[in-house]
Amino acid sequence: MSPHRLVPESLALLTEGYAWLPDLLRAENDTALSLRVLGKPALAVRGPEAVRFFYDEEHVRRHGALPGPVLSTLFGHGAVHTLDGAEHRSRKAFFLPLLDDDAVTGAAEHIVAAWDEAVPRWAAEPEVVLFDAVARVLTKGVCRWAGVPLAEGDEEELASDLVAMVDGFATAGPRHFRARRARARQEKRFAELVEAVRSGEAEAEPGSVLDRVCRHRDTSGDAPGEELLTPLVAAVELLNVIRPTTALSWFVAFAAHALHRRPEHKERLNSGDAAFAVAFAHEVRRFYPFAPFLGGQAVTDLTWQGRTVPAGGLVLLDVYGQNHDERLFKDPYAFRPERFLDHAPARDELIPQGGADARTGHRCPGEAMTVGILETLAQRLAALEYRVPPQDLTIPLNRIPTRPRDGMILRVLG
Repeated sequence: MSPHRLVPESLALLTEGYAWLPDLLRAENDTALSLRVLGKPALAVRGPEAVRFFYDEEHVRRHGALPGPVLSTLFGHGAVHTLDGAEHRSRKAFFLPLLDDDAVTGAAEHIVAAWDEAVPRWAAEPEVVLFDAVARVLTKGVCRWAGVPLAEGDEEELASDLVAMVDGFATAGPRHFRARRARARQEKRFAELVEAVRSGEAEAEPGSVLDRVCRHRDTSGDAPGEELLTPLVAAVELLNVIRPTTALSWFVAFAAHALHRRPEHKERLNSGDAAFAVAFAHEVRRFYPFAPFLGGQAVTDLTWQGRTVPAGGLVLLDVYGQNHDERLFKDPYAFRPERFLDHAPARDELIPQGGADARTGHRCPGEAMTVGILETLAQRLAALEYRVPPQDLTIPLNRIPTRPRDGMILRVLG
């Protein structure tokens, strides 16, 4: 088969979901492929070298590459994810402290406290849907850590909206429009909070995420650091701290799924083996599907491994396929946390939240926080006494983002 053959656009992405791009690359027995997506020429790539190619700003840019529906639901218009070059680095300076160990520890402490407050309520109920319950825990904890005021009981509405933003970004129909309404509602609320802090009507704890986003000055042309973010963009970026933390609901539900399927891991998580807890968190992020792929626009005519894409075409990084590539991970469809005890994940091999350097590139700056909180909550979950009643535990690959169909229903014991 010619390396330049274009695979015609089809409904396969909608019907196959996470398997769509890996299946195409597997059929070619290759790590690169030319195809058409949404009527545009595209280049799909996979592998550590491809990750570095994808994140090189001389090759691929993110500005203008993210579809409007994704910006209107997941990231927000004007978000750091849409920027490149100096403007991207300037905005990312706001997020870099989230990489610090102290920040991860602080967020985890607030979230664990919210978890411990919630457990007695879970035990008082006949059953609890873990996915929904953890979303409320994460929302309450991260808002406390970020300095965002949250009235008693308000975490349920905010958690529901934050989950909706993630749940509706890659689909059409009711889920998508629910996500749009949720984002518009919370952007308005958070923009009003930013204005209130700036006017002195509300207080922000010095050094908190809320305080820093209200004071952050962005690059503007040749005058770096001159412009405060508009209230709306500040609200977008504040949500881009809180929303990804709430998105851990997916990973915690997956962790519960893994512990149900492989209960032997509970004992080791309960043993206080910190290295195993980290390895378990990495394996949950590798094994279970979250982001199917990432996309950008070709800056110039590009060639990668004999495949070409013209300037303005799409470049797709196969995230799910790379995380299940047997060339990188032995027995990739087996859940084995021990693999990360033998071999710590290399930067551009394990890419559930993107690749390259989080401090300078587009890799999620909150990845360290994701791992830290997930390892902590996995240990809390393993120590929790509960039963798993009959339910639908399937994880459909044609739903993006997917999760256990019934959200992991638990009967929490006193």
